[in-house]
Amino acid sequence: MRPLSADDIRGSFVNATPEQLERMPLPGLHETLWDEREYLGWRDPQAARLGYLVHWMGDRPVGIVVRAASGGLRRGIAAMCSFCRSSQPATQVRMFSAPRAGEAGLNGNTIGTYICEDLACSMLIRITPSQPLQPDLVETRARRLLERVQGFTSDILRTA
Repeated sequence: MRPLSADDIRGSFVNATPEQLERMPLPGLHETLWDEREYLGWRDPQAARLGYLVHWMGDRPVGIVVRAASGGLRRGIAAMCSFCRSSQPATQVRMFSAPRAGEAGLNGNTIGTYICEDLACSMLIRITPSQPLQPDLVETRARRLLERVQGFTSDILRTA
């Protein structure tokens, strides 16, 4: 992922209200390992159900606000993140919804999907599996992760 400034991030959101942008905390950008991310994702420490995702689509960053469902999945079962496709305990995956961009989102139209609760899919795809590593495994996982994030964002941008 190419680096982003605070201004890049704040200006990238397609489904945020002005109030959300004003209150949105930014992650520690000086600590971010940009080469090891397909998107920048973080949760809001002041509004526990809010999260933010920013990634590049072509030559511009695109940000989306997501909201975690109030209830989680049942303990003791496995669940899969729809972005990184990691199977993990259900308590680590959450349903997130995102308002569509524009008038549709203002009218309450949302899209939902299951995502890692901490929005840290970029780290999960880099965990070395116990079996021998395929030479391009991380690159393949990274490419597919970004494709799925961009697909979700494209659905949010779709007006019809």
